Amino acid sequence: MKSKLFSGTAMLTTQPATFYERRARSGVLKSELNGASGLRCAIVACSMVVLLVFSTAPYAERLKDISSIAGVRTNQLFGYGLVVGLDGTGDQTSQTPFTIQTFKNMMARFGITVPDDASPQLKNVAAVSVHAELPAFAKIGQRIDITISSLGNAKSLRGGSLIFTPLKGADGNVYAIAQGDLVVGGFGVEGRDGSRISVNVQVVGRIPNGASIEREVLSSFSVGDSITFNLNRADFTTAKRVSDTINDLLGPDVARAMDATSIRVSAPRDASQRVTYLSVLENLQVSTGNSSAKIIINSRTGTIVIGQHVTVSPAAVTHGSLTVTIAENLVADQPNPFSEGNTVVLPKADIEIDQGSGRMFMFEPGVSLEDLVRAVNEVGAAPGDLMAILEALKQAGALQAELVVI
Repeated sequence: MKSKLFSGTAMLTTQPATFYERRARSGVLKSELNGASGLRCAIVACSMVVLLVFSTAPYAERLKDISSIAGVRTNQLFGYGLVVGLDGTGDQTSQTPFTIQTFKNMMARFGITVPDDASPQLKNVAAVSVHAELPAFAKIGQRIDITISSLGNAKSLRGGSLIFTPLKGADGNVYAIAQGDLVVGGFGVEGRDGSRISVNVQVVGRIPNGASIEREVLSSFSVGDSITFNLNRADFTTAKRVSDTINDLLGPDVARAMDATSIRVSAPRDASQRVTYLSVLENLQVSTGNSSAKIIINSRTGTIVIGQHVTVSPAAVTHGSLTVTIAENLVADQPNPFSEGNTVVLPKADIEIDQGSGRMFMFEPGVSLEDLVRAVNEVGAAPGDLMAILEALKQAGALQAELVVI
């Protein structure tokens, strides 16, 4: 039974998958990409052959999950404003003069003049920073979430409202307007004696859909006759496999790996056709290359992560820890009978030293990750001891992996 694909006003009837698969592998589809009819055939062929790729690619990931498209990105927005309506938990204006200055400027916009020598004590107002992310292809009138953070010494933003705040981009232009009631996850109580209990952070809040987009960001998505996929993790093997997967589907030289990160793919110029074209490519499944052998050590938390392909050259290791235990006790010193001395209390220290077992274990040639973990567990090494062992192996040249300390 034949299926139908709608693209714009055209309706195409697809042929069996083997027909388009033969055309893709013979390079015919590549030469037809310059024409509208050829493009439609390429899209139909992609849709049919992708099903074959999905079923024959074990341990693969979708292209959209391991890469991004050049020119399709978010942009950071930032603004400065006031949160009003706080229940006495705002800035102490004597210590935050910028809050008073902002308040006077706001009042001046409404024709209200505050004397220069006036210093109102505004406990229900707080100066805040506002930031948000402007998504790619965001349109005028759409709304985005915003995050509000206190800049002064406000105790809490709970119950406050952010008033009209422009959000600017890196170029200084206003792209969104923020306003609304805050949602604060933390709360706290305070007693008259100064005691205080707080849960979570009270000086940071969010406003879902709190900003309205007022300016669009131009995108280079539909410019040129090619698109570029940028891998999230640079890897020559993965870049080569991505280009091979696309070329196997559409014909030779449609995709070219430019470096370990970028793959350039020929694409139609028409924006609507390009969207359909990309919807097929981003769902292709690609077997990613294995990362280089690494061992990650977090010295603050004692966390050690040993990656795949970590091997150890022949080496013998012994590691013993010296433990010194000091216990302070108090003893009573009694005078001799019938003497005129007094009973006194003297400190007595008990010192115990344990050198540890210090057992030795040996790594054979080409020891794998599993063998390394088993050997360390047999001697009962703690995370701190394991760090020292791994660092010593690296210095000795026996550890075939990159040691990363964070």
